[in-house]
Amino acid sequence: MTLRLPDAVEIVEVGPRDGLQNEPTVVPTALKVEFIRRAIDAGLRRIEVASFVNPKRVPQMADAEDVLAALPQREDVHYVGLVLNRKGVERAIAAGCSEIGMAVVASDTFNQRNQGVTTDESIAAWLDIARTAKAAGLRAQVTVSAAFGCPFEGEVPVERVVEIAQRVAAAAPCEIALADTIGAGVPSQVTDIVGRVREAVPGLPLRCHFHNTRNTGVANAYAALEAGVTVLDGSIGGIGGCPFAPAATGNLPTEDLLYLLTRMGVRTGVDLEALIATGRWLQEQLGRPVPGALVKAGPFPRRRVAD
Repeated sequence: MTLRLPDAVEIVEVGPRDGLQNEPTVVPTALKVEFIRRAIDAGLRRIEVASFVNPKRVPQMADAEDVLAALPQREDVHYVGLVLNRKGVERAIAAGCSEIGMAVVASDTFNQRNQGVTTDESIAAWLDIARTAKAAGLRAQVTVSAAFGCPFEGEVPVERVVEIAQRVAAAAPCEIALADTIGAGVPSQVTDIVGRVREAVPGLPLRCHFHNTRNTGVANAYAALEAGVTVLDGSIGGIGGCPFAPAATGNLPTEDLLYLLTRMGVRTGVDLEALIATGRWLQEQLGRPVPGALVKAGPFPRRRVAD
């Protein structure tokens, strides 16, 4: 049987932002910078480094400007900042981000809990944010969050996801991401939603963001590949979640995703051994085990040590 898989996939590392924002205590700036440096050394070239949001709501990201100021200036690396309003995008521009991301939640209840406004208001904010970012020379991309299920409203109709994707596409983003924010999705949903959104916004690149809350992250990533997606998110060690959604634990571990891709012959430009080492370093820094499987099991086949 011939597998319909892309030759190459881009991995977006979200651990320094989406991962660390869910930690119970504030992680020191220097540790964040070292985390990002290790991700770059492993070959990752798009990295979510901070969110420019109200520090009272997300205190773990209060040092966004300090993190950007300490990072190496590299033309081959995109430092991505999450923003939710005009003030946020202005901060991201001033801090030196080369790309911004915005999230629009597919359910009003979750959007209110997460951002304090309705989904319609977030879409209006995104249209303004995209114009501002692009005028400053930044790449602008948007995520449809909770596209596979909402912790408060339950099932999210595919039609709702498609409608939101069409509305945010009006700002001509460089990419639209579909996020399984609470890890509720299964592969058949991925096939359906990706296919429907692709038809609704032809020509726009799609990215997928999966959580491993219910152990379906890798299976969903595979389904996304078969559906033609060539950009996937990962979080080294599998750290993270959403602080505004009950039990939304566990991003898809970057090293587990990379193992899948590497064993199937899909090119990424990322070093698996370096990611595993970073995952092990990270759990030492956090003082607890991380969820990733490869951090525990290691790669296969293992490298032989010379006699």
